[in-house]
Amino acid sequence: MEMSSPLGTALITGASSGIGSVYADRLARRGYDLVLVARDRERLTAAKSRLSAQYGISVDTLEADLVERGDVLKVEERLRYDPTITLFVNNAGVGPNGPLLSNDLDYLDRMVALNVVAANRLAVAAAQIFVARKTGAIINTASVVALAPEIFNGTYSATKAFVLSLTESLAADLKDTGVRIQAILPGLTRTEIFDRVGSSMDNLNPDMVMEATDMVDAALAGFDQGEVLTIPSLSEAGLLDSLHAARAALGPHLSLKNPAARYGAPQSIAS
Repeated sequence: MEMSSPLGTALITGASSGIGSVYADRLARRGYDLVLVARDRERLTAAKSRLSAQYGISVDTLEADLVERGDVLKVEERLRYDPTITLFVNNAGVGPNGPLLSNDLDYLDRMVALNVVAANRLAVAAAQIFVARKTGAIINTASVVALAPEIFNGTYSATKAFVLSLTESLAADLKDTGVRIQAILPGLTRTEIFDRVGSSMDNLNPDMVMEATDMVDAALAGFDQGEVLTIPSLSEAGLLDSLHAARAALGPHLSLKNPAARYGAPQSIAS
């Protein structure tokens, strides 16, 4: 009889290449059993054989295209009815294939379907499931462009800002439930994502491009330290603290009865 890992099972979307495949390797090395989710059957089969042989863990695969609602529901069902799953790596996504103003709108719709609609449903489902079990963790793949949307394709940046916002909101909801959540915000990372949209990593400043292995190792170190947001290239954590402090200072001014005087609106007079 096959024994399950004491750490449980990690379900990883986008697991056949890039960041997802590195997560599969690193989590297998830690001793997690795996459920690998991706579209490419051949790569999934190869990954299953390699990881199970190398690390002596149980590896299952689930072929799914998360642009398709039916496939999203198939992954959700696995999350819901597999009690061994303790970690969900919500990683599947697609990047832009050019400047926003010259992009094909149907392509952008598919990007939103994968990066937002599927990511949202699976993250919220996992949170609900793990809360009911009183244990579990979620890792969402966002991007640094969520913090600097003006430097990149607007739709892609907006999808990653959605993931960041969702993670921070869920972190508040999950407080004291026994469930953890993290968003990773990679910068430029050496993966196939550029090749798939007809570009090349060779056209980028090499000093700005991190290897996927280094990125995931840093992200997992942040996970181990209990970070909600992890920016793998950020050396000075105080910069992120300053951003959060500035947001907190804005808080009391975001919703008030009267418009600000600087907009020339008359102020109400207390009776």
